[in-house]
Amino acid sequence: MPTKLALYASVGPELTQYDVDVDGAALTRRGAVGLPANVHYVWPHRSRRFLYVAGSDSEPGAAGHAGGTHYVSALRIDPTSGALSLHGDPIALPARPIHMTTDIPSAHILVAFSNPSGLRVYRVNPDGTPGAEVAQPQPVDPGIYAHQVRVGLDNKKVILVARGHDAAAGKPEEPGALKVFDYRDGALLREVSVAPGGGYGFGPRHLDFHPSEPWVYVSLERQNRLDMFRCDGGALSSEAAYRKDTLSGPRTSPARQAAGTVHVHPNGRFVYVANRASATTEFQGQRVLAGGENTLAVYAIDPRTGEPNPIQHVDTRGIHCRTFHIDPSGRLLVAAHIMGLPVRDGDGVHIVPACLSVFRIGGDGRLDFVRKYDVDVGERTMFWMGMVERKDG
Repeated sequence: MPTKLALYASVGPELTQYDVDVDGAALTRRGAVGLPANVHYVWPHRSRRFLYVAGSDSEPGAAGHAGGTHYVSALRIDPTSGALSLHGDPIALPARPIHMTTDIPSAHILVAFSNPSGLRVYRVNPDGTPGAEVAQPQPVDPGIYAHQVRVGLDNKKVILVARGHDAAAGKPEEPGALKVFDYRDGALLREVSVAPGGGYGFGPRHLDFHPSEPWVYVSLERQNRLDMFRCDGGALSSEAAYRKDTLSGPRTSPARQAAGTVHVHPNGRFVYVANRASATTEFQGQRVLAGGENTLAVYAIDPRTGEPNPIQHVDTRGIHCRTFHIDPSGRLLVAAHIMGLPVRDGDGVHIVPACLSVFRIGGDGRLDFVRKYDVDVGERTMFWMGMVERKDG
C-alpha cells in the first residue's frame, strides 16, 4: 500500500515529493511540480487535501534583488499517491513573502512579508483556492523585518515575529518584537507589542506553541537563544520566563552564527532548534565555510514549568539547516540544508552538498542520525521542506 506520509522539498521554483518510510527512516524521491517563481514557504490545508505555496522571484535578505512575481498558489494532493498538481489560479502578492500559515480551520491564509515588513490576510474560497484579501479594521504595525506568522491553537490569537536587525555598516541596531493580535474571522485586532528591553538585544525569528500548555517557544536568531514565554489568560507575557543558549559552547568563529527554526515535539516533552552557519572565507583561492556550528539543539521540557533544558547538540551533517520537520508520530526528524559549500579539510577542500538528513527520535527525545540524501541544487537553494500526513476521505 502507498505511504500516507509525504515529504515535500523545494529547490528554486520546483516542489519535489518524497515518500516517507518512518519505520525504515528512509525517503524515496517521486515527482515534482513547477511553480511561478521560487518557493519560499508552504503550509497544508487542515483537510490535507491542498498545499498553499508562497513564492517570489525576489532574492532573500534585506539587500536582495527585488523581483516582480510574488504569489500564493494552491496545489491539490492526490489522496492515494501524494502527488501534487496545480489547483486553480495563483493570487498576486504585493512583495516577497517570507512566511505563510492558515488559521486553524483553514478559512484564511496569513502571509508575512519581510521587506517591506508586513502582514496580510486572504480568504480561502469554498473550493480550497486562495481568494480575496481581507480588509483590516485597524492599522497593523508589522515591526521591523517580519519573519514568521502563527495562529494560536485556539484560533483566537495571531503572533507576528519581527526579527529586527543587528547594528551594521554604521547603522544602529533595529529592535525586534513579537506582535500579538486578537484574531476573529480574518480580522487582526487590538495589537500588542512584546519587546523585552525595548526590543534591543531581542531578535526573534521563529516560534512554536506547546500542544497542550500555555507555553510559547521563540528562537532568537541574532542572540543564538531559545526563550520561553507564557500565554496565560490569552495574554503573552511581557518577558521570557526562561532563556537558554542554543549553541553547544562558546563561539569559536567570528563568522555569522544564527539560530533558526524551532519545533516542539508532538508529545510536548521536547523542543528542537536549528543552529546555522554558512559564512565563507578565502582559502587556496576559493570561498570555503568560515566555521561555526550547524547543529540541532534538543531540550527536555519540564512538565511543571515549561522550562527547556538542553540535553543534546547533534551535527546536522550539512550546511545551513533552514528548515526541519518532525513526522506526526514523533519518531522521525528530517533536516533540510539550503545549500552546498566547499569545506576545508586539512590542507585540502571537499564539497558538502545540500542534503536531507534523517534522524530517529528516541523516547528520551534525543536524535540518532540514520542517513542523508544529497540534493543537487545547482545555483538554486533548497529553501523549504516539510512533511504532510494525508487523511482518508
